[in-house]
Formats: sequence, structure tokens, C-alpha cells
Amino acid sequence: MLGETIIRLRKQRGLSQLQLADEMHVVRQTISKWEKNLSVPDADALSRLADVLDVSVSELLGAPVAADASSADIAAALSQINEQLAIQNRRRNRIWKVAAWVLGIYVAFQVLLLLLAYSFSVDLSRTQESGSITMEQNAVIIDEPTP
Repeated sequence: MLGETIIRLRKQRGLSQLQLADEMHVVRQTISKWEKNLSVPDADALSRLADVLDVSVSELLGAPVAADASSADIAAALSQINEQLAIQNRRRNRIWKVAAWVLGIYVAFQVLLLLLAYSFSVDLSRTQESGSITMEQNAVIIDEPTP
């Protein structure tokens, strides 16, 4: 994908994300998003990025784009990459939602178990307390002298 290509070319040139961002006149977070495939540069930024990294736009995209491609051709290639990123993001979001639901159900189950355990221990302690009172009352009755 585009992100891996940007990382590889940036490191080959010995540039940090901040240095590349300075040369591109963007913030470092923009470079980070491009490299993580969270977003893609627009056609003009892609052309500048290719110039800064000293490669062709075709090499950056990893897809055949003619050397004399117009901004519309580049925009179409970027649109296709953007669509692929959107599909990946939807999958990633679904996975996180399922994981959140599973975790929520697990936590709810654990809370239910704790409540049941607490309720059982309170009932058990009441039963033991009432049993010991009865035993003490019986002991008092037994200890009384008979007339």
C-alpha cells in the first residue's frame, strides 16, 4: 500500500517524519496518517511527495500511472486507494465493535457473579448468626438451675 511505500522511501532517504513534513509543508501527523494508511494525500500533495522522495508518482502508488499522467489520472488512482482504505477502516471498526461487545458482556457477567456471591455470603452469614443466637439461648436455658 501507499503507506508502506512512503515509509520505505522516507527511510531510504534518511528522513524522519518531521523532516519529510517540513519539506512537504505539512504537519508531522499528516505524514504519520499517510504512513499508517489512515488517509491519503491529494493529487497535488502526492506529486510534491514524489518530488521530495525523488520517485515517480507511479512508484509511490505502486500502480501503473503514466509518467505524463494528469492530475485527474492521479486523482482517480488516489480515489481507488482511498476506497480500499475505507473498506479496511470499516473492517477495523467492526472488529473493535465486536471486541467491545464481548468485553462488555464479560464485565457484566463478572459483576453479576460478584453480586450473586455477595448476596449468598450475606444470606449465609445471617443464617449462621441466627443459628448461634438460638444455640446461646439454649445454652442459657440449660445452665439455669431446676427448682
